[in-house]
Amino acid sequence: MKKLLLFALFTMPVFLQAQEKASYKVSAIGFYNMENLFDTINNPLTNDEDFLPTGKLLWNSQRYASKEANMAKVISLLATEVSPDGVALLGVAEVENRKVLEDLVQQPALADRHYEIVHYDSPDERGIDCGLLYQPKYFQPTYSRPLRVELIDPISRDTDFTRDILYVTGLLDGDPVHIMVGHWPSRRGGEKASAWARAKAALVCREMADSLLQVDKNARIIIMGDLNDDPNNKSLTEVLKAQPEKDDLKANGLYNTMYDNFKNGNGTLAYRDSWNLFDQIIISKALTNKRSDSWQFYKPVVFRQPWMFQTEGAYKGYPLRTFVGESFMNGYSDHLPVYILLLKKN
Repeated sequence: MKKLLLFALFTMPVFLQAQEKASYKVSAIGFYNMENLFDTINNPLTNDEDFLPTGKLLWNSQRYASKEANMAKVISLLATEVSPDGVALLGVAEVENRKVLEDLVQQPALADRHYEIVHYDSPDERGIDCGLLYQPKYFQPTYSRPLRVELIDPISRDTDFTRDILYVTGLLDGDPVHIMVGHWPSRRGGEKASAWARAKAALVCREMADSLLQVDKNARIIIMGDLNDDPNNKSLTEVLKAQPEKDDLKANGLYNTMYDNFKNGNGTLAYRDSWNLFDQIIISKALTNKRSDSWQFYKPVVFRQPWMFQTEGAYKGYPLRTFVGESFMNGYSDHLPVYILLLKKN
């Protein structure tokens, strides 16, 4: 977090009249799908056979080290336009275990920020989890636990396993905030056929939000993740009830900060020559209150740099990922990271 003079830094003085001069703190909170951040060690409880030195991807220590360095490079640049410390909080998905996150935060590009980690193992069949990185000088967690997403197919009644929702509560510059980091079920089998599973994950988040708002109508809630749906899909609009406009929110309303990006054609991943915006950050009404002396939402960002994209071949213009098939591309992720900026009167 860095003290700044809002009207001098930004061209649109959202919270101030043009003649006013007020000092604000800024905090950046982001999310990044790390795309299969696996270590090279065989774990019998994890579906990691492809990501071993003897696996089909020939996942050795050199490739793992390069992947870690590449991901650290991207993370180190997030939100540095407003603070040299970058993101205070970063939710992550598609990580195999805590160890890969420990290796990540110790990379040279990130080490001086002293990120700490919240992580729990999930029952996901692929062996991937969600996590939260945070800088302790800005955020102090007070409680955390995984929220189980129970999947029972409505037709076959078969039980499936997916990633838990990571719930963390803590103090952001002294103000209580509640964070949920998710990686909702994929569209495997087709978007419509799998929609029920994402609706179940959305319901877990909605019920948790309702519980928090029942205790405190001004609860500051941030729901982030790779939701495997766009902002206009039913899991977001009808189940989570995330609204596209922040000015019309009811007391228990949630605002999808990424909706305008989606409406304007921006995406975070490409598939079959079209873009989706699956990576989203959703906030409660308390974070949109312009009269509040606490944290206020300012703007969302989809982070993109030219070197993060493939420049040739069949996937030209797509995010430059680690593998295309079994070909090692030495890239970053098939998703782009997102973050929001929050402001607080100094």
